[in-house]
Formats: sequence, structure tokens, C-alpha cells
Amino acid sequence: MMPVQGDWVFLRGLVRQHKHWEQFPELFAEGFPQARIHLLDLPGNGALCDRPSPLTIREMMEAARRLLKARGVGGPVNLLAISLGGMVALEWMHRHRQEVTSAVIINSSMRDVGTVLDRLQPENYLAILKQALLNRDLLSREKLILDISSNLYPHKAQLSHKWAQYARTHPTSTKNALRQLVAAARYRAPRRRPHDRVLLLNSAHDRLVNPVCTQRLARRWAWPVATHATAGHDLPLDDGRWIIRQIEHWLQASSQP
Repeated sequence: MMPVQGDWVFLRGLVRQHKHWEQFPELFAEGFPQARIHLLDLPGNGALCDRPSPLTIREMMEAARRLLKARGVGGPVNLLAISLGGMVALEWMHRHRQEVTSAVIINSSMRDVGTVLDRLQPENYLAILKQALLNRDLLSREKLILDISSNLYPHKAQLSHKWAQYARTHPTSTKNALRQLVAAARYRAPRRRPHDRVLLLNSAHDRLVNPVCTQRLARRWAWPVATHATAGHDLPLDDGRWIIRQIEHWLQASSQP
């Protein structure tokens, strides 16, 4: 099997920051000790919460590239991205293909692989937006997000308190949340296949993004796809070890003559 090595850039989704990966980077490092992991926040989230969120996925991608270069990371990188982060990864491969060795994209979508109702399953996004706009109770908001995005995590009560603290120390403003939502809603997949080495992962019981979006993307560009039978939208939280196994299988299959 080809070893997982080199630089791996992790990108989170809408109004999430690098801390929301929780234990997944540690699991990844244990599984692939030769990899160098870089956790990036997109403008408006986490360490960059004081910056305006760009209104386009392309601008988000360029901001991520600049941040990576500022950290002294040069040469091709591997991307591992979830949800809105997956759109950023696609745009990165499309605009700067030579900078990307491979990508793993989890539970993502874009305009031309799903309807509005597929991409943002309305009953849940409306509930989250209502909480974000009308309810200033951070704990209840984070409990709601966690309940909807995770199907399997066993300690949600404790984790929701942790996430509420993230929101207190590095808050994503309502304005930035809406700007990110606009950028995601407007994003369209590139016309040509952006890269050859891409693994798609999705969750059969994702309650935020319909898993059909990933399936359509896999068919369009003949990319391999694996589906988790029970996990929710936050697949790295629900079953990070499953993701690592899928990457191992993918690399093993791609190394066969």
C-alpha cells in the first residue's frame, strides 16, 4: 500500500472552525504517522473570526492558500475537507491543480449536483438559522447543531458545552454566517474534472445534505465513493476510524497495477 505522507490540509464547513475536528486529527496522525497535518480556519471562523467571510468559494480558497503559504508550507498538498470545506477543496483543485496531490471530500454539495432542497435540507437548516438569528443562548444553539449533525457521538451533552465555549471565545457573527451560506448556495462545480485522485465519502443518514449529491458527483467524474450506513453529516466526529479505513482501502486499490 502507498504510504499516506506529505502535507495534509484539513478544511471544515459552514460556521465551523478547526477545533470542531475534535479527536479526528489525532486519529489521522495515529493511522498515518508520516503525514503532516495543517488545520486551517476559513475567514470569519475560529482564529479568523474577526475577518469578513468572503461571498464566494473562490475567495475562501485563495484565503486558505495565502494562510498556508504564510505558515511556510510549500509544494503540493493533500486536502481533506467536509461540507463547505469540500467546495473550497474542489475550487482549489480546479484553479491550482498542480498544488494538489489528492483530496478526500466528505458530505459536500454544489448547485449542479443537487437541488436547493437536496443541498440544504430545509427543516434542519431553518431550525439552525432560527437559533442563530433569534436565540442568543450559545449552549442551546450548539446542542441543536450537534443533535442534527451527529448520529453516533455518545457524549453530546459534554461536547455541546465545549462547542459553546468555542463560540464564546471565537464567535462567528450572524453576518459572516449568512455570507458563508450565500457563498455555498451560489457555488457551482467546475465544468471539467478538476483532479484524478479524489475520494468521496458520504453518510447515508446525513440530515443536513442529501447524500445523493455525493453520488451524483461520483458519477459525473468517475471518482470512487464510499457511504457510511449510519453516520450523520459530521462523519469525522461520528466515525473517524471509518474514514481512515476508507483512505487505506482507496490507496491500496490505486496502487494496484
